[in-house]
Amino acid sequence: MADDRAETIARFIAPLRVEPGSDVDLARDFDPRYRAHLKKRDGAELLSTGVELLAEYQDRLAAQDTYGVLLCLQALDAGGKDGTIRHVMSGVNPQGVKVSSFKVPSPEELDHDYLWRYNLRLPGRGEIGIFNRSHYEEVLVVRVHPENLERQRLPEAARGPDVWKHRYRDINHWERHLTDNGFKVVKIFLNLSREEQRIRFLKRIDLPEKNWKFSAADVRERRFWDDYQLAFSEMLSATSTEWAPWYVVPADRKWFARICAAAVLVHTLAGIDPQYPSVDAEARKQLRLVRRDLEAAAPPGAEADPYEAEHGKGKKRKKKKASR
Repeated sequence: MADDRAETIARFIAPLRVEPGSDVDLARDFDPRYRAHLKKRDGAELLSTGVELLAEYQDRLAAQDTYGVLLCLQALDAGGKDGTIRHVMSGVNPQGVKVSSFKVPSPEELDHDYLWRYNLRLPGRGEIGIFNRSHYEEVLVVRVHPENLERQRLPEAARGPDVWKHRYRDINHWERHLTDNGFKVVKIFLNLSREEQRIRFLKRIDLPEKNWKFSAADVRERRFWDDYQLAFSEMLSATSTEWAPWYVVPADRKWFARICAAAVLVHTLAGIDPQYPSVDAEARKQLRLVRRDLEAAAPPGAEADPYEAEHGKGKKRKKKKASR
């Protein structure tokens, strides 16, 4: 990774990566309040650096038009998915980012295999796609609430005791297929503590401007906390792969979670290292001809090429210093 700025923020994510093949116990292995000894006042600059790098890499990714990136965001309710997307992607060109949120499957979606609707929302080459909740709902919510599996109208043979093991296998193969075709898959689980979730729910009640976010159903879902922790632990163990790793991001401190999410994306894009396309000799010849015509069209008193007039002098000064 050539960019020193990328190396600086990448060091925060190393402890958050789920090593492929490891046996994860969420409560034992990952602390929702971890912050890498970083103070909040120092975090603003790091986040700014991450956002700046994302904008630069995304521009090159779009120009190269060879690779795409899929970011899967998972969290329990109030985990901070929306805020993470809003802050981390604040500096990028919105034309190059596609955010998809997945709600309860529609009748049409239930008439297809469980990965069908996610296939429809994949990013194109040159794009960053974000799944706000993702295909992992199929081994999380559906597992904690088996009645959802019944609604999928699967054949009897597909609903046996190995259904989750088979889905882990299917998901790993699907993500490998995507990466083999130039689409990098990176996955973030925003790891929120039960107490912090309680506090955030109360805030949604206490602040009128946040009342619209409150859902009694979300609070009722807290009764299944232990079931979700087990489902998350097994999912992370089974589906963090070399080609599509999981990162467990501490989510109790929003500012730190956003730094980590930006660092994960920057790390992924730096691994691709997209480049602006080069042009051949014939194309450069055409550029010179067009430039000559444009310079000739300058009005009286105007620079023939204002950009060259402003920046060309600086380039010449640098060349002179280098030659001394």
